[in-house]
Amino acid sequence: MDRTERFYKIDNLLHANPVVPIDRFLRELEVSLATFKRDLEYMRDRLNAPIEWDRGDGGYRYAKGHKSQQQALPGLWFNSSEAYALLMMQSLLSEMQPGLLGSHIEPLKARLRAVIESGSHPAGDVENRVKLLTVAARPVPDKNFELVAAALLGRQRLQISYYSRARDDVSEREVSPQLLIHYRGNWYLGAWCHSQDAMRSFSMDAIQQASVLNKNSKSIPKKELEGFVGQGYGIFAGNKVQWAKLKFSVERARWVSRELWHPQQKASPQKDGSLILEVPFTDIRELSMDILRQGRHVEVLEPKSLREEVETELRKALDNYSN
Repeated sequence: MDRTERFYKIDNLLHANPVVPIDRFLRELEVSLATFKRDLEYMRDRLNAPIEWDRGDGGYRYAKGHKSQQQALPGLWFNSSEAYALLMMQSLLSEMQPGLLGSHIEPLKARLRAVIESGSHPAGDVENRVKLLTVAARPVPDKNFELVAAALLGRQRLQISYYSRARDDVSEREVSPQLLIHYRGNWYLGAWCHSQDAMRSFSMDAIQQASVLNKNSKSIPKKELEGFVGQGYGIFAGNKVQWAKLKFSVERARWVSRELWHPQQKASPQKDGSLILEVPFTDIRELSMDILRQGRHVEVLEPKSLREEVETELRKALDNYSN
């Protein structure tokens, strides 16, 4: 971690504990004693942090009388995951339409602004300087979302009219809602489809109509539900897991080596600077789309079916430019 992150960590440890031994600082910061002492001196002299040594307890603490409520050090802000969570909550709350939660939301928004400002930066500056961009999000009608969520939590079945973009048709499905999933800016319903007798993912924006049936939902074991999400690649689920082996060019490897395509992925840097990435998948569609986005910088090595699918799509794409 860099020096600013270490200041942030030292501050957190001192606020979370009455006294912090030197050994714990060195272990958590992963620095030498000399580096730690330089950091401590800087925080005391330049950031006015009232850190003192407690001889009796054998560690450092904030001086007695220092505010117990955590105050961010000057110039420090949140780490990337904290900033994302705070700003995402703020963005979602600001987009809410007036409704039943109105009286509860305003105090939350005010509290959220106060937390953002605890980083020693006015909330207005943060809003103007830090942006979260949502791309390709598909809105879901409120009435559909509310009805589906109510059926999910009430353990009731649904009758839905579902539009398949791939087939360009509408089918009637009886489903037992199991999960609501927010993925890549869009909402999906994970449900047991009674016509296919299996778990399926349904894009919420493609549900044209929904009605609650006077039937209890099929109960799915928790372990099976946990396997449904994240077993394969992306939002698509299935029981037959295959592994894709992808080779990225030296140039693109600089990016892909830092990316998480799947929690179980295997990345193998090659001597020439290229990268072999292996990821599990159960459905070819989303994985092939992500591969195609890489253009000439990726080659599918395995399996043969995926390689042929990507090759076919590339040839069709080339036909668009051959006239």
